[in-house]
Amino acid sequence: MSHSIPSKLPDVGSTIFTEMSALAQQCQAINLGQGFPDYPPPEALIHAVNEAMLQGHNQYAPMTGLPQLRQAIASKVQGQHGKSYSAESEITVTAGATEALMSSFLALTHPGDQVLLIDPAYDLYAPAIRLAGAEAVRVPMQAPKPGMPAFRVDWERVKSAITPRTRMLVLNFPHNPTGTTLKPEDLDALEAIVSSHPILLLSDEAYEHIVFDGQVHLSPAARPLLAERTILVSSFGKTFHATGWKVGYCCAPVHIMAEIRKVHQFTVFSVSTPMQAGIARYLGESNLPAELPGFYQKKRDRLASGLKKTPLRPLHSEGTFFLLVDTKALGSGLEKELALRLTREIGVASIPVSAFYADPEHPESNHQLLRLCFAKRDATLDQALERLQGLCAGLAG
Repeated sequence: MSHSIPSKLPDVGSTIFTEMSALAQQCQAINLGQGFPDYPPPEALIHAVNEAMLQGHNQYAPMTGLPQLRQAIASKVQGQHGKSYSAESEITVTAGATEALMSSFLALTHPGDQVLLIDPAYDLYAPAIRLAGAEAVRVPMQAPKPGMPAFRVDWERVKSAITPRTRMLVLNFPHNPTGTTLKPEDLDALEAIVSSHPILLLSDEAYEHIVFDGQVHLSPAARPLLAERTILVSSFGKTFHATGWKVGYCCAPVHIMAEIRKVHQFTVFSVSTPMQAGIARYLGESNLPAELPGFYQKKRDRLASGLKKTPLRPLHSEGTFFLLVDTKALGSGLEKELALRLTREIGVASIPVSAFYADPEHPESNHQLLRLCFAKRDATLDQALERLQGLCAGLAG
């Protein structure tokens, strides 16, 4: 006789990314859904990792990360944001940004705490908060409308959502899925919030090097008042076209990092040693992060330009390797239903933006937007555009 096991996440199944990628494979569709490149990491980086293996870097790394990689991260962040973190006590190498986020939620939130999420929000956050025993409180961004062509954070709504139970605010900029970036006035608003409320800022900056049109990525770590409350999380996967390596990091003031490390050491203990050694060496030799904006802006513009020959209207992307498209010309209906049909009938997979909301089927979650990933070879983008240019208005009607 089998006994049912109570689920900690009873309403969680496979993610939309898993579902759409599986359908893309089944339908032999071009996968512009899940955010991964279809080109390899830099050859010099692969060589550096291979050399690290041959040189014997194959046993456990220190729990906090290889010293040379933590030092390289400290130098990178100092140069980028003017913020000095101690490589010894304020930086930890993690199993991707995912583990850095999970360890932060588990270490820093408690049953009864509330954590603010800005919707649309990456789908990891809410389940991780629930596993930590805390409650996710969702605050919607202002959706695009005439005169405001991009999503924007409504800081007044964020402020009004704060209660005495609010422990943390999750930030994700450049923002997945909308491509929105932080502006100086956003950091001003955050300073006003933390001046009045003792909350932590968990800043997911996985797309930190992918910003366009001459912008500079702004992190709350760049402002001393915010840095005192900020856990900066990032990933080498997005930066080095190596999402499968799962090497990320987090930076935080020493008293906060001490708590995160307590969870990290019993979650994964340490991260792949040769990957760390190779990345540390490559960081010292490469200028790739500085080249990423130009590299990806060309891909963004290639996709946006080609989409003008389709019924899909591209929205402006300020950062990340994602572009949102307005599908209203194809008729009304749930975004997910359209994404499924485009995959099956046109052969191009996408991600419905509604999947980033608490209730994907709620009318307020459906802005008739799909997310396309342009971290693809030009030939892949061109092939996808060729298929999408065969679309007729009214497909979803």
